[in-house]
Amino acid sequence: MEDRVFKRKLYDKMLQWKNERAGSTALLIKGARRVGKSTLAEEFAKREYESYILIDFTETLAEVKELFGDLSNLDTLLFQLQFHFHKRLIPRKSVIIFDEVQACPLARQAIKRLVKDGRYDYIETGSLISIKKNIKDIRIPSEETRLTLYPMDYEEFRWALGDEVTVAMLRDAFEAKHSFGDALTRKLLRDFRLYMLVGGMPQAVNAYLDSNNLSVVDAVKREIIELYADDFRKIDPTGRATRMFYAIPGQLNRNASRYQLSSVIEQAKQDRMDELLQDMEDSQVVLFSHHANDPHVGLPLHVDSDKYKLFLNDTGLFITLAFRDKEVTENVIYQKLLSDKLSADLGYVYENIVAQMLKTAGNELFYHTWPTESGKHNYEIDFLLSRGSKICPIGVKSSGYKSHVSLDAFCAKYSDRILHRYLLYTKDLRRDGEVQMIPVFFAMCL
Repeated sequence: MEDRVFKRKLYDKMLQWKNERAGSTALLIKGARRVGKSTLAEEFAKREYESYILIDFTETLAEVKELFGDLSNLDTLLFQLQFHFHKRLIPRKSVIIFDEVQACPLARQAIKRLVKDGRYDYIETGSLISIKKNIKDIRIPSEETRLTLYPMDYEEFRWALGDEVTVAMLRDAFEAKHSFGDALTRKLLRDFRLYMLVGGMPQAVNAYLDSNNLSVVDAVKREIIELYADDFRKIDPTGRATRMFYAIPGQLNRNASRYQLSSVIEQAKQDRMDELLQDMEDSQVVLFSHHANDPHVGLPLHVDSDKYKLFLNDTGLFITLAFRDKEVTENVIYQKLLSDKLSADLGYVYENIVAQMLKTAGNELFYHTWPTESGKHNYEIDFLLSRGSKICPIGVKSSGYKSHVSLDAFCAKYSDRILHRYLLYTKDLRRDGEVQMIPVFFAMCL
């Protein structure tokens, strides 16, 4: 398998940190496992510094870790690191990478002294949940700039496929509200569904580029899913977190107004699950969408903590998780998904990709439900965005179905709060009254 290094948008933010902070803070790159943190950090070090040392604390010798237990003489510490790794460091022209820093709490604590010393730059990588579990007895450095790396977004995926043009043109088309016509829309949606199936985990993208075989990609994704499941078992040996993780596709498929915790874990009480749920959110494997009881600007102020939905950070993983009833998901299923010909209702898959795209673009996730006039069903707004002093309700459809009853009812109820109203679906860009009906890939532009 070819060892590719993919272009990532976070690189520009890292460069901004280097130029603006000039060594006054360390850089902490956090994110779920296997999203490419270590690769990005090392690529940045290679390109932006004259030399670097990379310390992988999950593999390095115990004697290297022990060096950080004594900071009384930084000259000795830095001298020994150069000898251990056979690298010469140059003041203000070199960087030291603390990879998987959660595996050496003393090294993270040392950041304060090392940054103050000022000779070199420092980059840390790690998953937030692992970091939190290993810092109980150390002083957390305040001298950190924190950035989050997510799975590759749609534009990064197109870049990996050698396409530097499509997404930039899509953004221009969205701004101009320019329609594509049915034939081009079908082509663009097929390209987008390929991203949904492969996902944005660099290993999965690499496997696709090597094999052009979605079953091979599926095998890679299953390995990542099992890795995540193992991580959840570590933070919760009772297995509750793992069961909740595996149940996400089924829960969304039920079209319920919330994640039904009691249907996954017997006798589970919400208040006793709060710490576990926070750990799951901190893992950044799982995306939480919280119910906003009063959908208004300042959505976090109106959250119902007991009412939420769960999504996966990567829709490629989500699809594999949804079809994990077999050891391998056959290519025929992937091809039907790619062609939008699988008979199953895939609304929950489209909800997940919209959740992923909104979160990656920097939005927190909120939704809203309320009973219909008959009281037998609920209206539901899949996502809510706050823009200025107004809000934008979003509905998601898995087909070209044009009905938007919930959007209409919501906008009638809260007419003074609405900026734009969107229906994301699988047809060309159109307008139906006040509702902007747009292809689902435009979620990245909202």
